[in-house]
Amino acid sequence: MTYCVGMMLDRGLVMMSDTRTNAGVDNIATFNKMHTWEVEGDRALILMSAGNLATTQSVVSMLDERTKAHDQRNPSILEAPSMFQVARLIAETLRDVISIHEDAGPRAAAQFGATLLLGGQVAGGPPRLFMIYPEGNFIEASADNPFFQIGETKYGRPILVRAFDPQMSFEKALKLLLVSFDSTLKANLSVGLPFDFQLYETDSLRLGYRSRVQGDSPYFQQISSGWGEALKQALDSLPDFVLEK
Repeated sequence: MTYCVGMMLDRGLVMMSDTRTNAGVDNIATFNKMHTWEVEGDRALILMSAGNLATTQSVVSMLDERTKAHDQRNPSILEAPSMFQVARLIAETLRDVISIHEDAGPRAAAQFGATLLLGGQVAGGPPRLFMIYPEGNFIEASADNPFFQIGETKYGRPILVRAFDPQMSFEKALKLLLVSFDSTLKANLSVGLPFDFQLYETDSLRLGYRSRVQGDSPYFQQISSGWGEALKQALDSLPDFVLEK
């Protein structure tokens, strides 16, 4: 399992993913789940993945190969005229990769499933954020639904719903995401550090700041312990329940 979040702010996009792919007593693996492509001045694309690792790696490899092949039968995401067309190409690639396993029956098809988050901007259009499903269809973020989650979503969602503000800065958005990710990893062993994040500023048409938050990060430790303490203080400040006598 995994946890990835893509946010649409007035300022641009914020994307964050964990890096854990297997979890168990003695079986934990770390893989990068965030991939980017850039043609400076023309487009910047960010893709995050949740689901079967073999499927997602195959999708990313095929997308990479097509950026170098210039094959009209398999157009490149670096040549698509809009973010919608980029999403369509990636959705078709995901569906094709999964369909390879359909001969083994519906259980195998589900086993090799994956969900993707695509964010970015192509010159001539606004920044856009899509969630791409294994069936090859997708939906787009909007003012009514300004962020998407994939993977282990339920533990980190409440903080996002309560605190998200499209006018917030990148710095505050990252703080909010770290609280959401911290809540998730404390509740589920299948999500773990380090966390990768990528920023994209509207109309820059180039990838922004990218970094990785390690488990020994002093700032993350401060966020984790501070959030726990803040919750205790908030609970204590609320009136106690009164039992009827």
